[in-house]
Amino acid sequence: MELHFDPASKASQTHTNLSAVRRDATGLWIAGDETATIEHLAWTGEHYADQRTFRLADYVPLPAGPDDEADIEGLARANGYLWAVGSHSLKRRRVRSKDPAKAVRRLATVLREENRFILARLPLNPVTNAPARGAVMSGKDNIAAHLEGDPHLAPFLALPGKDNGLDIEGIAVVDERVYLGLRGPVLRGWAVVLEISPVETEPGRLRLREPYRKHFLDLGGLGVRDLCPHGRDVLLLTGPSMDLDGPVRVMRWRVRKAGEVVPAGELETVAELPYGIGCDHPEGLAVLEDGRLLVVYDSPSPARITPSGGVLADIFKI
Repeated sequence: MELHFDPASKASQTHTNLSAVRRDATGLWIAGDETATIEHLAWTGEHYADQRTFRLADYVPLPAGPDDEADIEGLARANGYLWAVGSHSLKRRRVRSKDPAKAVRRLATVLREENRFILARLPLNPVTNAPARGAVMSGKDNIAAHLEGDPHLAPFLALPGKDNGLDIEGIAVVDERVYLGLRGPVLRGWAVVLEISPVETEPGRLRLREPYRKHFLDLGGLGVRDLCPHGRDVLLLTGPSMDLDGPVRVMRWRVRKAGEVVPAGELETVAELPYGIGCDHPEGLAVLEDGRLLVVYDSPSPARITPSGGVLADIFKI
């Protein structure tokens, strides 16, 4: 399935940094993890194109300003709203120098980028399908702040996401409940999904209506890369929590039967996904109208870039 992006998005490499996708009757909502925007692509009959770009800062205040990346890792579409969640992760600098001393210094540097620590809910105009002014959970009341006393997750808040630290990489809304999938930490092989119920207690601000709930899922040592509702169930895109290529699977979680601990026998593997070595990392999952799965990739291989400058997503039957 080909996705066409406009020249500005290709210049900012959004099409090669896709991290989240969700489908509705109008097309695809997509986000990359290097910007502070959400994109919408419409179905043309042959591919997805006719891109519209929405700057998050036009709809909610961003802690670090309108231009710093928000590292959007999950999108949800439910009950007239579009939801977006940042990774809430710290970042260790990459080694880019052949000088050992510089490499060591970079590896010792951990960055906190405040725009990553947001959960946004934007109402959508039913006629134009464009967002309106929304509400956000951020700043001192961000999700990570609520975990500071958590016996399972608090020890990982000071670790970068790629070091098995806190890293939110998926969101699904089922009824009034919001589920957040964690790529990390993975605790002795158990992945974590947070269940929250945010409400707008004052104009523009989301707060937790009640304490969050944790679900521990035996994903065979993998973390959550994305979440997507499938009826009353939730599909989980699973992959390594740290900087590894695979394996990658889609698993079904029957949430209506969910307890706090979900053993492997209560989860169904519905697809084994291909992945590349250093490329083609599955990052976003959506269910199409006919029930097939659409998967978008971060760091796509050259084979995924089309002659027209588009990028190829994959379609799978379940």
